[in-house]
Amino acid sequence: MINPAYAPEDVPAPSGEALAFHRALPGYAPTPVHDLGGGVFVKDESDRLGLPAFKVLGVSWAVEQTLRTEPSVRTLVAASAGNHGRAVAHVAAQRGLRARIFLPERSLPARREAIAGEGADVVVVNGTYEDAVRLAAEEGARPGFAELADVGSSRPAHWVIDGYATLFAELDDRYDAILVPVGVGSLAAAAARYGAATGTAVIGVEPDVAACLTASLAAGEPVAVDTPGTAMAGLDCAEVSEAAWPTLRAGITGTVAVTDSQVVEAMRALAARGLAIGQSGAAPYAALPVLEHELRRERMLLVATEGPTDPEGYAAAVA
Repeated sequence: MINPAYAPEDVPAPSGEALAFHRALPGYAPTPVHDLGGGVFVKDESDRLGLPAFKVLGVSWAVEQTLRTEPSVRTLVAASAGNHGRAVAHVAAQRGLRARIFLPERSLPARREAIAGEGADVVVVNGTYEDAVRLAAEEGARPGFAELADVGSSRPAHWVIDGYATLFAELDDRYDAILVPVGVGSLAAAAARYGAATGTAVIGVEPDVAACLTASLAAGEPVAVDTPGTAMAGLDCAEVSEAAWPTLRAGITGTVAVTDSQVVEAMRALAARGLAIGQSGAAPYAALPVLEHELRRERMLLVATEGPTDPEGYAAAVA
């Protein structure tokens, strides 16, 4: 759908503060952009600072800001569908901190094990991602604890968006449009800020069964949607982040919804080109054939946000 409230002049400028921080991290390097031909390019986030997803950009910056303002923090707490939690656990270990990650009941064992493998205490919640968010917020309010949220209105939720600006600051070329997975909307908000600053259209891609941004744009305010579950675990979100919403409302050009089966086909097509991209990361490629005429552009950048974070599911999809 076309965003009826699109007003890029109302979008805040992207933060440049995190870029210098990220450049100083051991192992930092810009992730590659692959030319697929026909005016389609892919920003490949399958290997970012030692992790198979982009999330570490927002988390590392939010942790740095948290420790600057609250040096007494010893334990980081987060709710996650998988990638965010692993990034929090990974950065916590690097900074000599403990981590406790709350995961929804339908999170896959492979993602739970990956988080535990980073040294975190994993808590599986008998409920949804939103239930995990609530419990993480309660835990993060304890003395010596800090919640590293990428949803809500907290300072860390804003810092996460600022950290994601590095992904777009790395772009050397200009594109007519960027297709970005949405989820709670933090990455999409960073994309929208870049888009408003450069005159680039930004199109959000969501699962058809968790299209919370599409519903919110149609309503003119954040609304929650029912989420029966999707293989795109990182996008299985019922509502957008409060921190991201003002930027999304003004800066997203439009949205496209895709199905799990369309994403499987996209994963296969990307694998045939030598790119191992997971379910959420393949969503923008899946959106290409279903873009409305008004949203099509000549040079389109797809943000492939993750590698195969569910190895078994990936193998089955591309077999």
